[in-house]
Amino acid sequence: MAKYGFGLDLGGTTCKCGLFTTEGELLDKWEVKTDTSNGGANILKNLAKTVFDKMAEKNIDKEDVWGVGIGIPGPIDASGVVNRCVNLGWGKFNVEEEFASHMDGIKVKAGNDANVAALGEAWMGAAKEYSSSVMITLGTGVGGGVIIDDKIVSGSTGSAGEIGHMRVDYEEENACGCGNHGCLEQYCSATGIARLARIKLAQTSDASSLRDYDEIDAKAVLDEAKKGDKLAIEVATKACAYLAQGMQVLSVVANPEAFVIGGGVSKAGQYLIDLIQQEYDKIAFHGCLDTKIVLASLGNDAGIYGAMKQIM
Repeated sequence: MAKYGFGLDLGGTTCKCGLFTTEGELLDKWEVKTDTSNGGANILKNLAKTVFDKMAEKNIDKEDVWGVGIGIPGPIDASGVVNRCVNLGWGKFNVEEEFASHMDGIKVKAGNDANVAALGEAWMGAAKEYSSSVMITLGTGVGGGVIIDDKIVSGSTGSAGEIGHMRVDYEEENACGCGNHGCLEQYCSATGIARLARIKLAQTSDASSLRDYDEIDAKAVLDEAKKGDKLAIEVATKACAYLAQGMQVLSVVANPEAFVIGGGVSKAGQYLIDLIQQEYDKIAFHGCLDTKIVLASLGNDAGIYGAMKQIM
């Protein structure tokens, strides 16, 4: 019976790697540089090498390895075909087939990195008590993943879970990075919260400690809101109201037991969760009012946990 597995979380700069037992214990973790030269042609070969190197270091036989899972920064369908990963230099090809060609018969499985992180939180993180959850990652953008009955919902083209591109404001004149207007990440991402603050400061002459900042970011907004700054509270509440609007839609589509909030913005902690809960409770469908809203707990390791879990 195989005892070990590997989880890989591939990014444009580095790949986070984890060696696990099949019970979910993280035995070792490390990072390797992502070689994006020549259209990323050597990435998967290099990742196979780091897995085999770790097996040699730990005296692990191939027969003792359940498999290797990998999270990819782009849409990927159920057959392992990635459509495009701009920051890796990849076009459309079958990641699983290519990776498997380097793995000497060891099973491989690939998934979208945000979906995989959601699976990690569902397996060994904040949502491990629940069979269905939605993770929302509030960072530079807004990402996420939908887990139903302990499985990733990836959709027909791998685009399920692109929560940041739910349209929540039909009056928005500025374009989102995706080209649409009024996407959730324009208001709830770190950059979106800072943008809301700059707009609010320009619209009013009200006193605010935010005016003392040379550069306003989401951390400044949430820090000052915690201290009681009225304008900062208004901005934070508006961002959370938009987020709650998206969550309300997700709740009546997926009906998860829990929403897991992660990403850099989530470092605001329970204050943020309480504010989201306040806004969600105002608009939630009565059958979804009991949905838990919790902070992610695995941090940057969520991706390697989820990558491991998807091969199980």
